[in-house]
Amino acid sequence: MKFLTTPYNDSIVLIGPSEQELRIDRIKRLMGESNIDAIIITNHANIYYLTGRVFDGYIFIPVSGEIVYFVRRPVNLEGGKIVNIRKPEDIASHITDIPTTLGLEYDLIPFSTVIRLQNLFPQATPTNASAIMRTARSIKTATEIELIKRSGIEHVNVHRQIPQLYQPGMTDIDLQIEIEYLLRKHGCLGQFRISGDSMELYMGNLLVGDNADTPSPYDFAMGGAGMTPSLPVGAAGTPIKPGNTIMIDMNGNFTGHMTDMTRTYACGPIADIAVKAHNCSIDIHHALVKAAVPGVKCSDLYNLALTMAGDAGLAQYFMGHRQHAGFIGHGIGIEVNELPVIAPRSRDVISCNMVIAIEPKFVIPAVGAVGIENTYLATPTGLVNLTELDEQIIQL
Repeated sequence: MKFLTTPYNDSIVLIGPSEQELRIDRIKRLMGESNIDAIIITNHANIYYLTGRVFDGYIFIPVSGEIVYFVRRPVNLEGGKIVNIRKPEDIASHITDIPTTLGLEYDLIPFSTVIRLQNLFPQATPTNASAIMRTARSIKTATEIELIKRSGIEHVNVHRQIPQLYQPGMTDIDLQIEIEYLLRKHGCLGQFRISGDSMELYMGNLLVGDNADTPSPYDFAMGGAGMTPSLPVGAAGTPIKPGNTIMIDMNGNFTGHMTDMTRTYACGPIADIAVKAHNCSIDIHHALVKAAVPGVKCSDLYNLALTMAGDAGLAQYFMGHRQHAGFIGHGIGIEVNELPVIAPRSRDVISCNMVIAIEPKFVIPAVGAVGIENTYLATPTGLVNLTELDEQIIQL
């Protein structure tokens, strides 16, 4: 059993001072560019980004001046400028330099919380600071990259063992449970952190045969019926049969910073068109690895992938069959859906030290889903694969 952990103590900040300063300076620069005097952070992923831990409370960040941590729970945190509070209304009395423009995480917090935080400084003009945090987090620091690489190592190690988990007569959920157990034994945290309310998932997605063609309400690359309408995505109790593919896209969070990885498996031969589509997915990866240099538009990368799928005569199966996903890649780190987004109308541009999951996939009726997903680091010369493993269809 191998668990990848970081030291844990009562200090409110668990990342090093220089690392935190690097992250905060990036945020303050973006605040200055947006003419925002202060922002209040309460989203758990953003709190984790700024401190290396999660707590219930708020972080007040002025564009110039000292950060203040307002903590409700836990009560034992120490270090830095900490103020223990019972409710957000306690914040205002501890701020002497009143902001004229206040940024809040409009995209992430309830409307009632927005109103309460705006009322702290009624003279301040409120504005949305969600984009500032998403932009800051899209460029990974060396520390973050190292954490993602460590997750990638364990993620690959688990995938290497998946063929040995299969037993004849299994359903998709039988196999998924075995993979979940193996992931946890390798130190997977279990948390599949997703931003916003358009997606929810438990531990990952495993799709067998035509269940991959079942439309889902969630904004994932692939769907699936799920085991219950309360979570309509992924494994649905489908028997694993010869001629069907098994697409496995499971949790890669081993360090708080995750990788995203998909491989396609099969029991015996599958239809030629499915093999062709899988090879097209691999070809798209190889093309994007070279094309995704700093300064390239993400929309251009999407169009390159779409063109390759069309030239192969596979457009109707690309990113779904009955229902098509509108993207082929996304940033990843603390959450599985970070910037940039590789989509036709994306305004994002590739920058060095972005970490990007690319997943050009196909759904072939009566066979299932095919294709691969890797997590890449953006460098000056293209993308570097952080989840290297055999890319061909793997026999169980």
